[in-house]
Amino acid sequence: MLPDGLDLPDVLLDLAVPHEDIGQLLALRREVAGSPELVELLGRSVSGLLWRIGEPGEGTGLPVFPAAAGAMGRCFAVLVFVAALPYVRAYHRERGIPDDVSRRTLADLGRNLAVHRRRFGTTGLLVPWWPTRHFRGELYQLGRLQFERARLGERTGRAVAAAGVAAGPGDPCLSVHIPDFRGPLSPEACDDSLARAREFFARHFPATPYRVAVCHSWLLDGQLKRYLPAGSNIVRFQDRFRIAYTGAEAEDDTPVAFVFGGTETPRERLPRRTSVQRAVLDHLDAGGHWYSGHGWFSLVPE
Repeated sequence: MLPDGLDLPDVLLDLAVPHEDIGQLLALRREVAGSPELVELLGRSVSGLLWRIGEPGEGTGLPVFPAAAGAMGRCFAVLVFVAALPYVRAYHRERGIPDDVSRRTLADLGRNLAVHRRRFGTTGLLVPWWPTRHFRGELYQLGRLQFERARLGERTGRAVAAAGVAAGPGDPCLSVHIPDFRGPLSPEACDDSLARAREFFARHFPATPYRVAVCHSWLLDGQLKRYLPAGSNIVRFQDRFRIAYTGAEAEDDTPVAFVFGGTETPRERLPRRTSVQRAVLDHLDAGGHWYSGHGWFSLVPE
């Protein structure tokens, strides 16, 4: 199910896995191959991951490892994704999805390994379930942004319906994600991604009408407008959305982790070189909190 030791490095490089992580993953491959129990677990995990591939919200198939499992626990999901790769690529081909879109979408696995290495200095995935969306055919990288085939939640769906859009709770939507290491979130880059998304999903998933895009992110916290200029990329990104609601629980660690690469460094030692860095820290220093905004906009031309 896994590529052999000679082929695995090339497969990992095609998935944008950092060079520093390849040796560790090769060693773990040998450990799995030498353990009938781990081979069986790998097979069950791949089957669970691929069950009803393409259908949103069907679970991850990934086992949960205790912290004591060390590198195997941090990396087993990576081996599951690699073993599932031929089936995922076959699903993409069946849908007519261009090879460059498939390649760039699945390369998010390497980006997530890079995020873990930047934060902890080791091989692993901070959020192992996140790449399941890519390897289940639910999410696609289209330029600067990622678009996930999802369904409207209750509160956002009610807000959409109240605005007169022909969609409501439980109906299909595209959930917008902003990946790391992709440069500025400029209006031009966002416009390009949205144009690609409209064409992509109409062509490759024609049976499902996507009338609404949503985003659930700290980037939609309206408090950011107190600190950032009106012409900033983040404010202009916010302005694309109608806010359905704002989360009730503070999520102060989330912007710190995204802006500074982690939460381990004491706040007083964090840099304040950019307007976003200053905004995040100044607000927290003043006793404020950050929250996730939940917004939407129509994909249907008015």
